[in-house]
Formats: sequence, structure tokens, C-alpha cells
Amino acid sequence: MLNNLQIMGRLVANPELRHTAKDTAVASFRIAVDRDFGEKQTDFFDVVAWRKTGEFVSKYFAKGDPILIQGRLASRDWEDKNGNKRKSIEIICDNVYFCGGKKKEAAKLEELPDDLGGELPFKLGDDEELPL
Repeated sequence: MLNNLQIMGRLVANPELRHTAKDTAVASFRIAVDRDFGEKQTDFFDVVAWRKTGEFVSKYFAKGDPILIQGRLASRDWEDKNGNKRKSIEIICDNVYFCGGKKKEAAKLEELPDDLGGELPFKLGDDEELPL
């Protein structure tokens, strides 16, 4: 069986970063994705990113930013505060990528700390854009 997806959309709100009782970082956010066919319709998806990916999303992405997500679908059962049984389907995010305007991406990339993959394979000058 295969449970793998790529989806591109825009953040509906700023990611919410929390930590579990064992201090594991987890970011939750929602994305809006336009359908490419027929009348314009938008789907909304809940996304969860764990550990370094969650920290990365909460630091470098904000409401309205375009984002490309790689991950998988997951469902979970839970009980609301009134004791009603609920089911949620969400995207568990393994990787995220910038996919918006080049100048905004360049500014964000220059802010990345070295421990997130070392040096970039290129240098960005003040008036340069990202390579295609």
C-alpha cells in the first residue's frame, strides 16, 4: 500500500508551535488549496509537522505564504469535551519547501542557520534572485 502525497497551497493562519510533555516540537497549521478544474473551489487541509520540520515551519512560514508539503494522510479518533466521538483526517508533514516569490524566498534562505543543512549551493547578492 502507498500513502504518499505532495500538495501545494497557502497557509490560512500562522503555524502554531507546541511541545509535548517530553519536549518534542509539533507545529499545526491549515492550508488552502485551489482546485485546478471547473469553478474555482478551495479545499482546506489540517497539517501536522513534528520535530525540526515543525520548528522550521513555525519560524519561516506565516499566514498567506505559499508552501509545498510532502507527507502522508493520517486519520485519528478522538473525543471532544462533551464526550462525542470524532474523527480527524490530517496531513502528517515530512518535508516542506518554499514555493512563492523569489525575492521573499531569498530573504528567508539567507536567514537559515548553518545547522539546517550547511551552506547553500549558491550565494545570493542584494539584487539577485534564486536560481531556477
